[in-house]
Amino acid sequence: MNFTHHLQTSEPEHPFAEFIRILGKGKHGSRPLSQEEAYQAMRMIMADEVLPIQLGAFLMLMRVKEETPEELAGFVAAARESFAAGDRQNLADLDWSTYAGKRRHLPWYLLSALLLAENGVKVFMHGAKGPAAGRLYTEDMLGFLGLSAATSLEQAKQQLQERSFSYLSLEHFCPKLHEIIGLRPILGLRSPVHTLVRLLNPFNADYSIQGIFHPGYRPVHQLAAQLLKQPHAAVLKGEGGETERNPDMDCLVQSVHHGELSDEDWPALFAKRHVKPEALDPGQLAKVWHGETIDEFAEASVIGTAAVALKLLGKADSQEAAQQLAAAYWHQRDKGRFSNASA
Repeated sequence: MNFTHHLQTSEPEHPFAEFIRILGKGKHGSRPLSQEEAYQAMRMIMADEVLPIQLGAFLMLMRVKEETPEELAGFVAAARESFAAGDRQNLADLDWSTYAGKRRHLPWYLLSALLLAENGVKVFMHGAKGPAAGRLYTEDMLGFLGLSAATSLEQAKQQLQERSFSYLSLEHFCPKLHEIIGLRPILGLRSPVHTLVRLLNPFNADYSIQGIFHPGYRPVHQLAAQLLKQPHAAVLKGEGGETERNPDMDCLVQSVHHGELSDEDWPALFAKRHVKPEALDPGQLAKVWHGETIDEFAEASVIGTAAVALKLLGKADSQEAAQQLAAAYWHQRDKGRFSNASA
């Protein structure tokens, strides 16, 4: 075999190989990406300048080591550049990410968001349906309240103006990240994309709220929001990983306000835990809103989650005041709304 010939025809290294090498060069040789390196890597991924085998290797190396706040911030900055939302100023007050899906309880946070919207807070939700069977995703729940999801950023803007609430699936504003999330059944693991999508804030809302499942990710999100110069953000370990306060448990909310980090414990609202329902009936969402079904766990979830959001939004200056304001909103709600619910 002519080794000289072999060397002469060897291919130049692919530009993305450098990022894989940084992450994968053994216990002592590897390191995290800098914020700028993470930005460049994700920019290449978004531009389809990466081979599928490289993407798989990159995602799984990131998964093993877990993302740093700098990496997350770099990823988010590059992903945001890939979609143009036009003039985003003041279109949404509160950005609410919803990617986990619910398995043990109904998505009561949806009523919290609608309660805020009824009281003048423009709430923009974005999410994606996962491949997991038996999980209830926000997009599929809207019909039970007579609502429809937006199918474009333009339609989302219109819905925010008309009803102060909109839900838009990731596939309609960042299809590349949606495609990567869809790799989970192939790779067998979630990837960093599941984390970064929660920070996308497509309309640049001044306030952002996120739920996570693994408590270790809470400070990572908090610090990434700080690096992204998000004016106000809150992250909590939500019920099932969604942005929902479980009223049976203490809830640590980690926030950033104009660069200042703060941690706040919200106490459990009940002394004893409730038994989870044997089956989940999404029709109960409208019934609880209408007052046809009285469910203390549901109402405490709705009010408790809204209270955390109201405190973040600066509508109340203490937990007690936020809880009282959320309860007042709930008791004064228009029970006649969401009556076009379709099963």
